[in-house]
Amino acid sequence: MGKEHLGELEQMVLLAVLRLEEHEAYGSRVRKELKDCVGRGVARGALYVTIDRLAEKGLLDTQVGDPTPGRGGRPRRYLSVSPAGITAIRKARRTWTSLWEGLDTVMGQG
Repeated sequence: MGKEHLGELEQMVLLAVLRLEEHEAYGSRVRKELKDCVGRGVARGALYVTIDRLAEKGLLDTQVGDPTPGRGGRPRRYLSVSPAGITAIRKARRTWTSLWEGLDTVMGQG
């Protein structure tokens, strides 16, 4: 899959970060948001690989916070969706909406 298309997990991570942004989005909160909203458990490693890939694509911005004693002195990496990420997730939504258009009758829902 090329840079121009988002995978399912990439879309879900971007949407979860958008939902959490005002409450400080970071890895474990994103995992919890995906579990709570979608009912999907995501392995920690898969999540961080996806976060890194989205950051490399310029769709997700990261900022390292101050180290905290509760995390053994490790800093937390905060996440936010970049303007390019907003554009990408809007494009993905339009793509899915276009594909679904007219399928209600085919699927017996119309």
